[in-house]
Amino acid sequence: MARAAEAEVWQAMSALVLDHDRKQEVVDALGMSFFRVKALRRIAAVGPLPMTELVSVLGTDRAYVTLVVDDLEERGYVVRTTNPDDRRAKIVTITAEGRKAARRAETILKRPPAALRDLSDADLRELSRLLSLLRR
Repeated sequence: MARAAEAEVWQAMSALVLDHDRKQEVVDALGMSFFRVKALRRIAAVGPLPMTELVSVLGTDRAYVTLVVDDLEERGYVVRTTNPDDRRAKIVTITAEGRKAARRAETILKRPPAALRDLSDADLRELSRLLSLLRR
């Protein structure tokens, strides 16, 4: 019985964390795929990245990342420059407009879902306690 409850709790946690409605809200707000938003947020968080590193971080192939960066560049969110250490390689850097879009996405994604906002203070404390146990 306890193992069935374990799976049920994991499914509920996954649904809450992955919150596809929130992802859709970001997609609608920025007018681009969530994968492009993910790339933009990553560049905003870590600073200029070589294309090869962005490919690795995003876990997809080089050709697709090139298409994503092309689109972000067309939107004015990033610029590509030549890597001074390897003229064959490119570095992707966020622009002021890109930083603004990434902050907008972060604002949406960091807003707690209604399910959490509706919990009492006591329930939130208990949930926090339980999550602390899980992080050990």
